Amino acid sequence: MGPPRALDPASLTMGQGPRLWHQPGSTLTTALSTLSPVMEPPVITEQSPRRLVVFPTDDISLKCEASGKPEVQFRWTRDGVHFKPKEELGVTVYQSPHSGSFTITGNNSNFAQRFQGIYRCFASNKLGTAMSHEIRLMAEGAPKWPKETVKPVEVEEGESVVLPCHPPPSAEPLRIYWMNSKILHIKQDERVTMGQNGNLYFANVLTSDNHSDYICHAHFPGTRTIIQKEPIDLRVKATNSMIDRKPRLLFPTNSSSHLVALQGQPLVLECIAEGFPTPTIKWLRPSGPMPADRVTYQNHNKTLQLLKVGEEDDGEYRCLAENSLGSARHAYYVTVEAAPYWLHKPQSHLYGPGETARLDCQVQGRPQPEVTWRINGIPMEELAKDQKYRIQRGALILSNAQPSDTMVTQCEARNRHGLLLANAYIYVVQLPAKILTADNQTYVAVQGSTAYLLCKAFGAPVPSVQWLDEDGTTVLQDERFFPYANGTLGIRDLQANDTGRYFCLAANDQNNVTIVANLKVKDATQITQGPRSAIEKKGSRVTFTCQASFDPSLQPSITWRGDGRDLQELGDSDKYFIEDGRLVIHSLDYSDQGNYSCVASTELDVVESRAQLLVVGLTSPGPVPRLVLSDLHLLTQSQVRVSWSPAEDHNAPIEKYDIEFEDKEMAPEKWYSLGKVPGNQTSTTLKLSPYVHYTFRVTAINKYGPGEPSPVSETVVTPEAAPEKNPVDVKGEGNETTNMVITWKPLRWMDWNAPQVQYRVQWRPQGTRGPWQEQIVSDPFLVVSNTSTFVPYEIKVQAVNSQGKGPEPQVTIGYSGEDYPQAIPELEGIEILNSSAVLVKWRPVDLAQVKGHLRGYNVTYWREGSQRKHSKRHIHKDHVVVPANTTSVILSGLRPYSSYHLEVQAFNGRGLGPASEFTFSTPEGVPGHPEALHLECQSNTSLLLRWQPPLSHNGVLTGYVLSYHPLDEGGKGQLSFNLRDPELRTHNLTDLSPHLRYRFQLQATTKEGPGEAIVREGGTMALSGISDFGNISATAGENYSVVSWVPKEGQCNFRFHILFKALGEEKGGASLSPQYVSYNQSSYTQWDLQPDTDYEIHLFKERMFRHQMAVKTNGTGRVRLPPAGFATEGWFIGFVSAIILLLLVLLILCFIKRSKGGKYSVKDKEDTQVDSEARPMKDETFGEYSDNEEKAFGSSQPSLNGDIKPLGSDDSLADYGGSVDVQFNEDGSFIGQYSGKKEKEAAGGNDSSGATSPINPAVALE
Repeated sequence: MGPPRALDPASLTMGQGPRLWHQPGSTLTTALSTLSPVMEPPVITEQSPRRLVVFPTDDISLKCEASGKPEVQFRWTRDGVHFKPKEELGVTVYQSPHSGSFTITGNNSNFAQRFQGIYRCFASNKLGTAMSHEIRLMAEGAPKWPKETVKPVEVEEGESVVLPCHPPPSAEPLRIYWMNSKILHIKQDERVTMGQNGNLYFANVLTSDNHSDYICHAHFPGTRTIIQKEPIDLRVKATNSMIDRKPRLLFPTNSSSHLVALQGQPLVLECIAEGFPTPTIKWLRPSGPMPADRVTYQNHNKTLQLLKVGEEDDGEYRCLAENSLGSARHAYYVTVEAAPYWLHKPQSHLYGPGETARLDCQVQGRPQPEVTWRINGIPMEELAKDQKYRIQRGALILSNAQPSDTMVTQCEARNRHGLLLANAYIYVVQLPAKILTADNQTYVAVQGSTAYLLCKAFGAPVPSVQWLDEDGTTVLQDERFFPYANGTLGIRDLQANDTGRYFCLAANDQNNVTIVANLKVKDATQITQGPRSAIEKKGSRVTFTCQASFDPSLQPSITWRGDGRDLQELGDSDKYFIEDGRLVIHSLDYSDQGNYSCVASTELDVVESRAQLLVVGLTSPGPVPRLVLSDLHLLTQSQVRVSWSPAEDHNAPIEKYDIEFEDKEMAPEKWYSLGKVPGNQTSTTLKLSPYVHYTFRVTAINKYGPGEPSPVSETVVTPEAAPEKNPVDVKGEGNETTNMVITWKPLRWMDWNAPQVQYRVQWRPQGTRGPWQEQIVSDPFLVVSNTSTFVPYEIKVQAVNSQGKGPEPQVTIGYSGEDYPQAIPELEGIEILNSSAVLVKWRPVDLAQVKGHLRGYNVTYWREGSQRKHSKRHIHKDHVVVPANTTSVILSGLRPYSSYHLEVQAFNGRGLGPASEFTFSTPEGVPGHPEALHLECQSNTSLLLRWQPPLSHNGVLTGYVLSYHPLDEGGKGQLSFNLRDPELRTHNLTDLSPHLRYRFQLQATTKEGPGEAIVREGGTMALSGISDFGNISATAGENYSVVSWVPKEGQCNFRFHILFKALGEEKGGASLSPQYVSYNQSSYTQWDLQPDTDYEIHLFKERMFRHQMAVKTNGTGRVRLPPAGFATEGWFIGFVSAIILLLLVLLILCFIKRSKGGKYSVKDKEDTQVDSEARPMKDETFGEYSDNEEKAFGSSQPSLNGDIKPLGSDDSLADYGGSVDVQFNEDGSFIGQYSGKKEKEAAGGNDSSGATSPINPAVALE
């Protein structure tokens, strides 16, 4: 047993069917040779080519060799007649056991012609006859040019001419050359060309073509002979009047032609045309695109060559000859046909007695080949009809084969393009099974791969092959095991437990034999960490790492490859460093970039991991090194051609080039882009503007950005010209009622087309046919005075320079100045939509009364107060701007149960017109939520609820709705109470469960129903437990102490007393008055304590002592207070302070009155009143509650921000002046609301919310 080896699957010989097949050196041949003295049918092993051309000096050799047992006998036919080489003069027959070849020698140049014909060789023994293909022998004599008298060819300059060649015919391809008498080739180009037929074509002749030695040479490679034609004298007559003419085809001469192309062979199409100027040739394929990968154009585009023709190349090909006078065309209609070729070639087979033999012969071709069968070289039609074989669908079938039926068959297919022949034998023999593969071979493979265990069996009948495991069970139950027809067993996706012995059993009706195959499965090589792709800068270094795992019984190896070549450390060079799975490449250059692979291998497997290295230089491209201007004569047409050398791309492909220019006269050091061209382009023709001093530069751009620009070009100046453009954005608007200001966007300097430019302004009233008034100005505006108010004008503005005027300008309509509108919108009515929204409608105004462009309507509205009482505070106004084409608006967000004042005004660009006024009232709505809701524990079954009324009544309060339910019952058992008294502020709930937590919901009501609810959760005293002052502490200063505690989570609120008692010399000490405190307020501060004094702090609830603690104030000693007098009483100090504060306020008011010129309105006093519905409520502690909703603060109370400012009157929109730039929502309403500018100064209160003015959006009014 040899050493373990891995099997290469590519070395296997796989069967094509259930039978073994026969070729020289195949399994069947080997088997037959080992079973001597078994006979072997004849097989042709060597023969002459199908076409054999011989020349006068050559011997004729015809080969025919064959193998077989017993010895093969040979015979020949020529043109279907029996031919005996030994009986021919001058014929030598090779005397060899396996050869029927012979050679013919002659003593004169014509002997070969005697033997021309179609030869066929037959090789026979007892088992049958094999037949060679047809061998066509052709004899060719020495080539000679026929003698002829060549007359001079005379032609006038500019005309076309064809110089004929007409070489002698030859069975082999020959080569044609045109030369002169000095053996120099005639130069060929678009005008002069040689066709495929050897003729020399002139599209038009020149006097330089006048020569007397145009010689056609023909090279015959078979005879190694070159012969030449008689020289042709071409005489060209000079002329001064060469006539242009459109193209005409010299070859082919007709308009269309049909060609047959053979599949797999090249197709050559040619078109040669004459004309003056010289035509150019184009090739088209109307039926589809040209197959670019197989098409080449030669001979200055006159020849189209299509390689490896296929069926898809069928169709029309068209050549088009063109010059400036016209065109000529020719259509080639190509039909693709094919010589016969095999679809299924018959194969020799070995059969046992009684089996059915079948030989398949399937061919294809265009046209479809004719298939004939021979048996032992004899055509089927010449054999007896009672044979056991039959032909069915191209197959020869032999039933119940017996040894006497052994034969050699021939399948022959023929069409007009060729012939195919195949010999295949049917060998009927009885042989015992034999396995040709050596026994006890060992196969080694790695996990995951596929192993192939060989078992080449031979016998007749052909033995069946089975593979068994060590238990004698077939291995094919596992889908990973698969058999081949030649007996080989394949095992895919190998696993470690596949290691073991496998048995191959071959059996036929005579015997059975077995061999053992040993399989060892090793661990597969794996790369656990492969190299990673990298991008590195030039000059740096890169490190690739690679780690792999191997089977411990195998010899491991890790090598590196760069772009497919093995890498090794180079002697003295430190370029590469390879060690322990690391590859280090030093001094990176652009040539180092590419793919680098880590190759981990053993003698059984190879794995590879690849990474890419990219070497970059600077991120952006290098500078464009060179810039050249050419075609400067085109400057008169305002054009120039710019060419440049490509920039270095620094390994990031250049995507485009940016061409820029600078005008050092008009805009020095400022560069303008003329456009960008693709990165593969290095020149372009630029269209320039007149009168610009151009200096060019070019910059390369890649994905990292632009590189450095090229050196600047020379400066070129384009000639002056009249303007090509006119100003745009022409407008006519008045800034006064009696003028019109015409403005436009001035031309850029590069559009002036001259050193200076002016503007010709024309105007006239619209609709008149009178003359235009005009004025030429240099500035981009013109004021037309003494116009009527708001009159339309036709306006034109034209650019003018020293070379002329610009194009005819377009007419623009402008208007003289506007005046304030005089139209008053007429209100149609106000529709109440709900308690907070109304629809306001009015009629469109008379446009004649607008005195300008109607820009829209301004709707102003404000709340005058509740229907119960009008507000005396400052009035806040809201505005909505409505577009001109809308005459209604919905006012939303209104306060229910309120009175509103409304004004509608039309406005134009000048300002607002007079207002139409209206008042309306909103109906009652539901109230807001009550401001506070507190729960106070009374007992284990009762709670006291305290609340404050809602800030927004939105009507007349009719009472409250109180609802509550236990939380742990999912809302079931909810109870509700209607509290009919709107002045009520508390309610006591009894009969509550002491162990349940409740959710309480309180809503205020009007006649419209209950409003938003306020919700609280809590339980009784039993649920919250004993009153707990956890984390209570006290801190002290000189005359105060702060008591703090953390309310317990879930503890209900309650009220308790805090008492501070001084501890001192006197008995019992001195106590301060007890203070009533709420549990939820978390802290209490006691003032008026004595310094440096100890105090006891007592906490009581309902006369029950709850907590006691001590604290000592800071200070140096106790202060002895004098007997109490009224001057030290708190009430007296407070009274004096109030008097001083009142005097100070009166002084400030007097000063303000004097600064306003003595004007002071009683309204200023009234405006300090605060509407009760907007008064903030306190909910921090429980104290005395006022039930009077309308109770106001006194007029002497200072404002909330410490300032009292005079309240001004409301502003109109006209106060902002200027044009109106109004923005609208999609529904036509103004984007925001706004209030007057002066209102902001006066309103420091709660409702001073505003938005941008529609007349001047840039002014903040809030």
